[in-house]
Amino acid sequence: MTSIQDRATYKIGIDVGGTFTDLVALNEQTAEIHTLKSHSVPANPGVGVLHAVEKFLKHHPGNISLLVHASTIGTNLFLGQMGLTIPKVVLITTKGFADVIEIGRQKRAEVYNPNFRKPKSLIDRLHRFTLDERINAGGDIIRAIQMPELETLAAKIIDDDIEAVAISFLHSYKNNQHEIFVRDYLQKKRPDLPILISCEVDPEYREFERTSTTVLNAMLIPVISTYLQNILNGLVEMDISCPIQVMQSNGGLASIDSACALPVATIESGPATGVNAAAHLGTVLGLDKILCFDMGGTTAKAGAVIHGEAQMIHEYEVGGEVHAGRMIKGSGYPVRYPFIDLAEISAGGGTIAHIDDFGQLKVGPVSAGADPGPACYEKGGEHATITDANLILGRLNPAGLSGGDVAISRDTAQKVFEDKLLPTLDISLEDCAVGIIDIVNQQMIRALRLISVERGYDPRDFVLLAYGGGGPNHAAAIAEGFGVKTILIPPNPGVFSAMGLLIADFRKDYKFCLIGDFASISESLILDHIQKLKKRAVKEFLEEGFDEKNIRYASHLELRYAGQSFEISIPWSGEKKDIELLFHERHNQIYGYASPEDRLELVNIVLTATGITDKPDMYTSSQKSKNVSAPPYTTRNVYFKNTGWTDCKIYQRQEFYSGFSDEGPVIIEQYDSTTLIPPQWLFHVDEFGNLHLHRQGDDDD
Repeated sequence: MTSIQDRATYKIGIDVGGTFTDLVALNEQTAEIHTLKSHSVPANPGVGVLHAVEKFLKHHPGNISLLVHASTIGTNLFLGQMGLTIPKVVLITTKGFADVIEIGRQKRAEVYNPNFRKPKSLIDRLHRFTLDERINAGGDIIRAIQMPELETLAAKIIDDDIEAVAISFLHSYKNNQHEIFVRDYLQKKRPDLPILISCEVDPEYREFERTSTTVLNAMLIPVISTYLQNILNGLVEMDISCPIQVMQSNGGLASIDSACALPVATIESGPATGVNAAAHLGTVLGLDKILCFDMGGTTAKAGAVIHGEAQMIHEYEVGGEVHAGRMIKGSGYPVRYPFIDLAEISAGGGTIAHIDDFGQLKVGPVSAGADPGPACYEKGGEHATITDANLILGRLNPAGLSGGDVAISRDTAQKVFEDKLLPTLDISLEDCAVGIIDIVNQQMIRALRLISVERGYDPRDFVLLAYGGGGPNHAAAIAEGFGVKTILIPPNPGVFSAMGLLIADFRKDYKFCLIGDFASISESLILDHIQKLKKRAVKEFLEEGFDEKNIRYASHLELRYAGQSFEISIPWSGEKKDIELLFHERHNQIYGYASPEDRLELVNIVLTATGITDKPDMYTSSQKSKNVSAPPYTTRNVYFKNTGWTDCKIYQRQEFYSGFSDEGPVIIEQYDSTTLIPPQWLFHVDEFGNLHLHRQGDDDD
């Protein structure tokens, strides 16, 4: 009998999506990678996580040394997708500023819509309290906190069923004494109550954004803490005792304690994992510029990696609306925190096609999700989806998906088309399915434009990395419509995002607000503040268990032309002259002009600290060589727009060897995804098992 000590030990990454929960497990003894896809439980994603772990261990008994997790539970809470009640939070702010959280920036998300309504205030008026204190913009105390007033306020909070407190005083980024004093006083009265202060959550000068970020963090603490604790409890019931680490929106990991203390940093952790994995793969292959295209069951996402670094943004709106992949400013609640730059649209396998009021074919934004899912799943879905269209065109295996675990029916898909779409459109079944695919491909091309062309980059200089369950099926059409010459499909595209969890490092971002004329701020002063941030980072990373030798630092300055409202982040080289040149170049790249004669203004000094983790060698050279016999294949009729029904080779990807190549039309099937190689396209397999696709006549990468 095998003892517990002799059992395999696994490091597991789990990424919760809208339709599937993806699991990747690394056998720490053999370095073997195992993958699994399990249906998500949208109403209770933690249950889906536990189901995935249980399903994996049923087939691979062993011990779990570490579980790394990513999800979008924070976003889903404010979108109302989980049936949870938003926690009751109190805001304490400076007298006269209680309504800032509701007034916001007076920015209309829909300028020409007279019926537009701003998002509901995060905190109702009854739960916004003020103290008659004041610190000016220079950090000087104008009016100290009055203890009788604070004592009265504390009594109100203690007597109420408050779940968290957010404190955001005027100019606390400059002087945090009052916030710390009030926090410490209230904490003595209610030791069990989470109390957040803005100077620690978002130490920036933007009052509304700083307050919004702090309030959102306070609201998420009870939710995220309960969610992660439930997963821990579920693992204990399964006789599993292992630490949990959580992916953050900036692409770095955090301990469970850090995630519970600063959950606002994990709001968009799910989509960040794929870009993380892309950066790692790009480094292995020596690729400088990568466009990431992730198409799952509910949404499609686009990101960019340049010189091994995921591109970042520094503000995100939670619970807001998205149009063509672009977050509509003013439609949600702003969060000031580093996020991997992503454009996300409702274009997943379960996205529903429908006829609008004018008789036109539309695709999205509503999704069939995991329950009931596409009509072809035969789980009660009554609408045609992108998955149904691909099945009708022969681009998916009619025997089932995920190695046969997910049964599908072409007849059911066809019936939904005939009932819901064809009577109005009066076109053939194939033309309708092709039309749906064309529409959604154009939507995804627009998302890719957002993170390339609209960021000042030429997409023709990039390789398109396609992953997710649906990405490889649509990649060739998207690349052709977008001018990208080369496509890269990783070995396990359907669970590629989850693989990013296994190679992620710890990361924390530190910021000091120093607003002033850049020319008058000395290099020594900048270096002094960077050193202070480093001292803080070292302390926190040592507490996380890192040695100083495994901590890396990167400094940035956030600058703008005097009079501008938003800044650009520029890497700090130690020389102000270099920074100025880089700023003008980047400004010209983004906006099409630069003004070297104008005065520069420094806003923030930023330090990113990274704790380097041990990483598995996930891309070893393939053991199969060119001497292996050609892989077997079957054939199936597949419909293409320009050639109609065409006899197409069907390969099983696990049969491929290093150096194998062929030309389309080809379909490559595997457990977690399907890759479509259209006519006039070629592909080959590299030494790591990646597929490289390019059009005939184009130079390969």
